[in-house]
Amino acid sequence: MFHKSSSTADIGLGTWLKRLLLFIAIAAIFILGYSLGAAKVTSGTAWGTGNILGSASLDSSAQADMSTFWQVWNLAKANYVDQPVDQKKLMDGAMEGLVWSLGDPYSTYFTADQAKDFNGTLNGTFSGIGAEIGERTAGITVVAPLPDSPAAKAGVQTDDIIAAIDGKTTAGMSADEAVHLIRGDAGTTVTLTLIRGTAKPFDVAIVRADIKTKSVTWDIRKDGIAVITISVFNEDTDSLFAQAVDEMTKAKVKGLVVDLRGDPGGLLTAAIDVASYWTGDKTVVIEKFRDHENPYRGNVAAVLADIPTVVLVNGGSASASEILSGALQDYGLGTIMGETTFGKGSVQEYYDLPGGSAAKITIARWLTPKGRTIHEVGITPDIEVKETLDQIHAGSTPQMDAAIGHLTQK
Repeated sequence: MFHKSSSTADIGLGTWLKRLLLFIAIAAIFILGYSLGAAKVTSGTAWGTGNILGSASLDSSAQADMSTFWQVWNLAKANYVDQPVDQKKLMDGAMEGLVWSLGDPYSTYFTADQAKDFNGTLNGTFSGIGAEIGERTAGITVVAPLPDSPAAKAGVQTDDIIAAIDGKTTAGMSADEAVHLIRGDAGTTVTLTLIRGTAKPFDVAIVRADIKTKSVTWDIRKDGIAVITISVFNEDTDSLFAQAVDEMTKAKVKGLVVDLRGDPGGLLTAAIDVASYWTGDKTVVIEKFRDHENPYRGNVAAVLADIPTVVLVNGGSASASEILSGALQDYGLGTIMGETTFGKGSVQEYYDLPGGSAAKITIARWLTPKGRTIHEVGITPDIEVKETLDQIHAGSTPQMDAAIGHLTQK
């Protein structure tokens, strides 16, 4: 999640409002051709626009290091073989290296051009392939393709490793850098070199497009079980989920399956709104800073608390999905089923810098109501049910079958 005035709505909101609204989701979702809502916190990556720091406060050792920094700067400027040396590139490189040294893949320095692209993404003025990526030990990894997106139609799958983008290796590349390369105008093509399991690398050409999708779909089965699928948490999630709940209530359903598989996250506000239908005004998630914690409570009546619920998750369920499933698991309001989730629960703050550049720094982590960490751990299901690619290709649905079976046995 990140604190940032974000996404499709007004990015010109006042700083005070920007800080009130958090934006969740793995930072890389923006590549991917999907605009996540406005000026709100999303699960996974929280945003609020910060003010640039005033004068730096350095101890004596850091001051000595700064003298070395300027010595190296002058050596490069005066002696590098290709002249003249671009001082703006030198400074951008220095700032990028400084933030990189934190060792956190979600803290990033943006050049002016990158910051412009990023803010364009938050405004919804972008197109892409419709997939979310994250950084793992193995490299830049696909968290989940969005349903019916160019990535999904091209066969991109959760856990695919992106080895190269248009022939450029992603080794040592951050997710934000990968985002910058993958994004582009609708109708243009990007070629990803993917590694899937132990198979040899292969290329997939994907035509970029503007991505539009409903975040919530639902079906009430003849056996009285309702299935609600949330593909992403965005601005329409609350209203669509409310419609689904209204239909379920009228139908007097016997049980509910909430399918969060492949849901990369989205708006924190949407995750809290949805969770409230089970938790009521209880704490849904806790934002843990260095020296204090900030709980977020539910805001609607707990009309689903007495309906047997199964939440389906997998490795593509991230951030907002993990907040919802973690809250229901902590309170015993739902059975979590499937596979361990992605594990994205850090909060970034976005800072505008002079000259149009920007920095995004991790400032907090998300915890479940009982204080369990989400980041790099994920949510472990109460009942593990694997689903292989062979089963999917064969049209088998073991996870959904298990969820329905669990509810019909009650």
